[in-house]
Amino acid sequence: MCRQKMKKLSRGAYEDTKGFVRVAETLLEVLILTLMYYFAWMKGYSLSYFAYKGKYVLMGVYAVLMYIFFQNSDCTMFGQLRRVDLIIGQIISLLLVNFITYFQLCLIANQMLSPAPVLALYAAEIVAAVVLIYLYTGLYHKLYAPHNMLLIYGNKRGVELKIKMDSRRDKYHISKLLCAEEGFEAICREIPNYDAVILNDVSAGLRNDILKYCYRYRVRTYVAPKLTDIMLRGAKNITLFDTPLLLVKGTGLTPAQRVAKRAMDLILCAIAMVVAAPVMLIVAAAIKLEDGGPVFYKQKRLTRNGREFEILKFRSMIVDAEKYAGAVLATEDDPRITRVGKVIRATRLDELPQLLNILRGDMSIVGPRPERKVIADEYCKQIPEFAYRLKVRGGLTGYAQIYGKYNTSAYDKLRLDLMYIENYSLLLDIKLIILTLRIIFSKDSTEGADKAAENQRLADELYRKLEDGDSQE
Repeated sequence: MCRQKMKKLSRGAYEDTKGFVRVAETLLEVLILTLMYYFAWMKGYSLSYFAYKGKYVLMGVYAVLMYIFFQNSDCTMFGQLRRVDLIIGQIISLLLVNFITYFQLCLIANQMLSPAPVLALYAAEIVAAVVLIYLYTGLYHKLYAPHNMLLIYGNKRGVELKIKMDSRRDKYHISKLLCAEEGFEAICREIPNYDAVILNDVSAGLRNDILKYCYRYRVRTYVAPKLTDIMLRGAKNITLFDTPLLLVKGTGLTPAQRVAKRAMDLILCAIAMVVAAPVMLIVAAAIKLEDGGPVFYKQKRLTRNGREFEILKFRSMIVDAEKYAGAVLATEDDPRITRVGKVIRATRLDELPQLLNILRGDMSIVGPRPERKVIADEYCKQIPEFAYRLKVRGGLTGYAQIYGKYNTSAYDKLRLDLMYIENYSLLLDIKLIILTLRIIFSKDSTEGADKAAENQRLADELYRKLEDGDSQE
């Protein structure tokens, strides 16, 4: 028992160093980029506007802005996210920070300064960021081998997680799958042989026992949350008595949160409409020129409290596409998708007309994806809790749209959307808006039904092997 305890302690120390190294890497990068800003400022602008030590204050502001944007765009998760995602996230963050900083300098100087030094700085920072990302990611993979993991599953859906995690073999290595029916004692005998444990669709009682065991011996544990777990994450602590209580209201956003969210929607949407207007005109013209059909695609969708509204999107398929194949998800090479449609779907430009829905109050910038009533009713037959998503307005982007994929299952979409509702804040909305800019360039987020079918086939094959008694990978 002592040897096992020491082994777990060493693993815990090993994991702690990863967090420390990542923070050190982030601070070093922020320092380098801030010094580059100072150099560009010294060479590009007159210092007469800034008396005494004011320039150091502005450097500090620049560094703080950089750190905040980096943290809220998840672009310093070296070794965890793919390099391309880190690069895109940092490019966007650098653009926003330099945009804010440029106008900050103009206000201080009381005149419009030349943007050339800031543009040159931006280009140089992108080069530096790419170099650092490759260095940091390479260092991570050199220092930290993928976790040797044990997946404990309760049913076939629990096995499907392995197929998803196998796409990141650089970080996760599931060495063995063990059915929860083996029992607590058998599971505990296996756990010490692995670096980490994954619990997916395990019954509540057994899951609690395993989690307590792993907690006691400091075993790194990943848990696929049940819906009640997510509801508890948004609960309010009640400490009036010596017995702690958790209050789950289940009302969605508070009135104050709804007012603040609506105000932010109107302000950001009005700005976005001005910026997006030229792009929308080009897309509309391209759709019209291709086949002469209508520019917009209209469809009834559900929003807060189950109210129906007519959503607007740029048409990306042939006219009357559903008459040919019905209301089914599009595949990667779906013949119904037009040439213009392939481009606007890949870049998410087909979603831009929904800005009008937001201005009208049918939708919010951030929220669950609005579903058709017929599809939502079908989901509710299988998952009655699916209706919980309607506690807030549907969104142009959202938690499930960002962290999920086009082919994400209804149950996983529900879990992601509930995580958003139960942890709502304006800061979370801002973070998700920033992350939306990144996923526009992510191929994974647009995976279609064909990829989902392939994953399901692989999961079925694996489950059959496990049923036949083969528990190894």
